[in-house]
Amino acid sequence: MKAAFQTAWPYLRRYKRGITMGVGALILKDVAGALMPLAIKRGIDSLTFGDGLSTLYLFCGALVALSVLKGIFQYWMRVILVSISRDVEYDIRNDIFAKLMTLNHDFYARNRTGDVMARATNDLNAVRMMLGPAVMYSAETSLTFALALGIMFSVDWQLTLWALAPAPLVSIVVMVFGKRIHDRFETIQGLFSDISSRVQENLSGVRVIRAYVQEEAELQKFEELNGQYIKENLRLATLSGLFMPLLQALIGLTFLLVLWVGGLRLMAGGITLGSFVMFNTFMGMLVWPMIAFGWVVNLIQRGSASMKRIREYLEETPTICAPEHPQTAPPGVAEIELRGAVMQFDGRTAVDGVSLRIPAGSTVAIVGRTGSGKSTLVNLIPRVYDPTSGQVLLGGIDLRQLDPTEIRRRIGFVPQETFLFSETLAGNIAFGVKDADPARIKQSAEMAGLARDIEDFPKGYETEVGERGLTLSGGQKQRTAIARALMRDPEILIMDDALSAVDTITEEQILRNLRTFMVGRTTILISHRVSTVREADRIYVLDDGRVVEEGSHAELIGMGGYYADLHQKQLLEEELEQI
Repeated sequence: MKAAFQTAWPYLRRYKRGITMGVGALILKDVAGALMPLAIKRGIDSLTFGDGLSTLYLFCGALVALSVLKGIFQYWMRVILVSISRDVEYDIRNDIFAKLMTLNHDFYARNRTGDVMARATNDLNAVRMMLGPAVMYSAETSLTFALALGIMFSVDWQLTLWALAPAPLVSIVVMVFGKRIHDRFETIQGLFSDISSRVQENLSGVRVIRAYVQEEAELQKFEELNGQYIKENLRLATLSGLFMPLLQALIGLTFLLVLWVGGLRLMAGGITLGSFVMFNTFMGMLVWPMIAFGWVVNLIQRGSASMKRIREYLEETPTICAPEHPQTAPPGVAEIELRGAVMQFDGRTAVDGVSLRIPAGSTVAIVGRTGSGKSTLVNLIPRVYDPTSGQVLLGGIDLRQLDPTEIRRRIGFVPQETFLFSETLAGNIAFGVKDADPARIKQSAEMAGLARDIEDFPKGYETEVGERGLTLSGGQKQRTAIARALMRDPEILIMDDALSAVDTITEEQILRNLRTFMVGRTTILISHRVSTVREADRIYVLDDGRVVEEGSHAELIGMGGYYADLHQKQLLEEELEQI
């Protein structure tokens, strides 16, 4: 719990003025509430001692005034302190999202999307309840107890001790149940993350599930997971259900003791009737704080469990970040060079000592079998990964000495797995470009061979593509991604098998447009098609993460290796298609 509040303190500190005002309203509300039983005591005693109705009216008026003041201060206490908890929730959510935007590929490989979503929503709500209502009511109940007990001790310390007799039992119940509630809620939040992940995966892969007729199997898995989640929630509900009645039983015991001992002392003349009524009034006032105390413990235990989960993300350190004093890459198109680059994942070598040079403004192609390391190799250039050993240089400067944000601004990257947002076609093409000119959007679409398709859509460039581009074909998605990369006007264009879903005619049109557009810029192509790479200035063939062949198209054909075999097979396929 201490760690949870230490994490939250920098956020709470931003609202010191509001917290001060809220706490001030809380104190004034509790003081007004504590004075009300005193007014009742003095009013009853005035009747007992024969002071007259005028004195009674005075204390009745004081009681009404105190009630009004208590209501006003209670309103402002809740408005201010609960509003601050909402502000803190807003700040933490922004920081979580900002942190997630800085984290690298390895983080998302380790953490499921559903778990990330659960921590940013469900866990954050539990933290808000801890920092708002829980803190407010814990402060309120503590002050109410302190004021009430102070007045009660001053009136009759013996009766007060009898009233406090069940307190040790209350402490034991709170400690025992509080830890169990914390542990069970942490388990429940983990299961909620599992459910979120399962739902996210099923919705993303719904077409695969239908294609393989796995609806019933996936439903069964979800039911099992959901059943476990319900089971743990019922266990928590059972625990909370025992906690509150036990607390209320102890409260009832306190009332019984006050009535019994106080009644005896009243009959013996040890206290006045007004004092006896005051004691019972205070006990009535303390019922809600004692019940709220159990509720607050529950909220704090839940919130601290959730804050622990959120803190794990906030304390994540990006594996790829800007150095403390980044160098500046030379302006304009610069040469790219790899020197003995090695990239390993969990002991498996994906890129094994690759050294190659890509002259500024040239077009380079990389081919190879599936799993040969092509995508990993080009992902080193925008610093999606940093090499395990070796160097990647831009303009003679190691990329690790540069700010990755500046590197990526100079690159147009079309990844192997195309991702489109639930946006319009125009919005997807202009992604990352502020104040995009519609004419430039159209020009980029034309260069990507997409403009004619867009003209056939009812809403043209304002057509909504659906989640992940659901309404588009594979080729249309790829061409939209290409248009997005060209829209950035990049110095370096990387296309990772970005033409695999288009036909050869469209491919030739796009390549022809690219040859014109990328004059004086650097282009890196990855493809399984010889037709895509044959015009490249230099072609590198990868096998098991190593460069095994390099040269121009004609030179590689003459070598009679993998590239020549690939070329021969594709020529044969073209001949068979024409038959």
